[in-house]
Amino acid sequence: MLGAIERYVKQAIVDKNAMVSSSALVAGSHLFKGSADVVRRWVNEVQEAVQSPAEMVQFHALSLLYNIKQHDRLAVSKMAAQLTRGSISSPLASCLLIRYIGSILSAGADAFTGTAGRSVYQFLELSLRHRSEAVIYEAAKALCSLPGVEDRDLGPAVAVLQLFLSSPKPTLRLAAMRALSKVAISKPAAVVKCNDDMESLITDGNRSIATLAITILLKTGSEGSVDRLMKQISSFMNEIADEFKIVVVTAIRELCVKYPLKHRVLVGFLANFLREEGGFEFKKAIVDAVVALMCAIPETKESSLFHLCEFIEDCEFTALSTQILHLVGNVGPSTTAPARYIRFVYNRVILENAIVRAAAVTALSKFAAQVPSLCASVAVLLRRSLRDDDDEVRDRATVALRLLGENVAVPLEDSLKLDETLPVDAEQSCSGSVTGSAVALRRDNFKPTLLLQPLPMPFNTVLRALRKFETADGIENPDTELSFATLPVVEDVQNKTTSRMHKVEGSASATKLREDAASRLYQVPELGSLGRVFRSTQPVELTESETEYVVLCTKHIMVKHIILEFSITNTISDQLLTDACGVPAWNVVVACVA
Repeated sequence: MLGAIERYVKQAIVDKNAMVSSSALVAGSHLFKGSADVVRRWVNEVQEAVQSPAEMVQFHALSLLYNIKQHDRLAVSKMAAQLTRGSISSPLASCLLIRYIGSILSAGADAFTGTAGRSVYQFLELSLRHRSEAVIYEAAKALCSLPGVEDRDLGPAVAVLQLFLSSPKPTLRLAAMRALSKVAISKPAAVVKCNDDMESLITDGNRSIATLAITILLKTGSEGSVDRLMKQISSFMNEIADEFKIVVVTAIRELCVKYPLKHRVLVGFLANFLREEGGFEFKKAIVDAVVALMCAIPETKESSLFHLCEFIEDCEFTALSTQILHLVGNVGPSTTAPARYIRFVYNRVILENAIVRAAAVTALSKFAAQVPSLCASVAVLLRRSLRDDDDEVRDRATVALRLLGENVAVPLEDSLKLDETLPVDAEQSCSGSVTGSAVALRRDNFKPTLLLQPLPMPFNTVLRALRKFETADGIENPDTELSFATLPVVEDVQNKTTSRMHKVEGSASATKLREDAASRLYQVPELGSLGRVFRSTQPVELTESETEYVVLCTKHIMVKHIILEFSITNTISDQLLTDACGVPAWNVVVACVA
């Protein structure tokens, strides 16, 4: 269908009526998305339309011509160089051409060479004196974003943007501020001459303009102007949104790194707004800025840490409280007066939720471990957390006291009460709760160790084994060392049965083997020297129950060995199985049956 109307569209593009020509060019731009090959055949008509005296026709024709040639970098460069010689009169088309030139230069500085390069730069400078404000702004922005541009080449563009700062139109002021903000990031010296005009914009009714003015002044201001800027900023910070406040906080952090001697004023300014109203993102931006300044400027460590401690006294965000407590625990013990931070940390143990209390207990333990003079006092505070309602807080306090060498033994009746309240899945809780049992802690020669690996048995089984060790093995042989290897074997009560095993004709013999599995091993002379059996597992079916031979495997766990016992049942009455043996894949003891 497009082929049938192609001739009429091409004629409409070069029509003398500007509205007809412009409509045909807009239609071509839409058709280019689906039929690019057909529209590319209209390039001669589109080039002719670019020379039209109608401003809107020039704009649409240039847009379509760029779409046709956009994949040919050399063709686009030639097109831009030709159009810069004065054939474009439309302000919209001039803005579009300036943007195309900027994208070409950003892609490669060698796109225009020789005469073409000089003509392009002259076109941008001439556009700074165009009658249209939009063209002037586009030219100034393009000159400021040129790759490798020097400060002296930015002079004309910055001068034009400075004039826009005093414009009565808010759009021009905002556009100039955004362009100058980008220049201030890479070349702040080129924007210094605009500081007087930007200071007057701090009180601008448009808060976006005021925020940009402050951030630029913070980037380009001198060390002597910091105090004045802080006073001006504090007067309107409460009137802007949090997203603008975050921009200001980032600029203050960069300014503090630039002028380290002003850290007291800048950090104090940030600390004041920590105590003001604000959302999580704003408060987190301030905390991150203060922490970054502590790392960049060591002189701010103690004062910044004290400000953060005062902030968590009335902090409603759990994530920030835990982050600050972790920082206090790492940095606080190395300060000149570590005891001043204990009060702030312990207040969190009393007043906050379980997550913050757990972080505070960890921070207190770090103070006690690194500052010997505070160990006894902190241990008293940690003991109060042994009766906390939260398991994590109790476990952390217990582990901390044991690592500090404190005796955390509790009366036996309290231990039994604690055991009765344990949930069924208590084996998945923190292993540090084991230290709360009085069974293992009543020994004078007991040396605490920190268990970093998972328990080899369920938590409830450990408790029963400890009680059995105390009442039996510990009394018969008091010198026995307490370890997982010396704990007596306590079998778990299991009510689950395997229905498939009852289908096997030899299920009775398999049950008998499971009950007396360990004693049968000691009857074999070759296995008697391997040591004591720690545990024997339930038989596991290795074959289907309907096969000719049903094989069950029982694992016998020893200290340094694992014995695999295979029970083979022949389900065919007229056949006899003899000389069955297993082929080992690793170093195991294999018993053959006949």
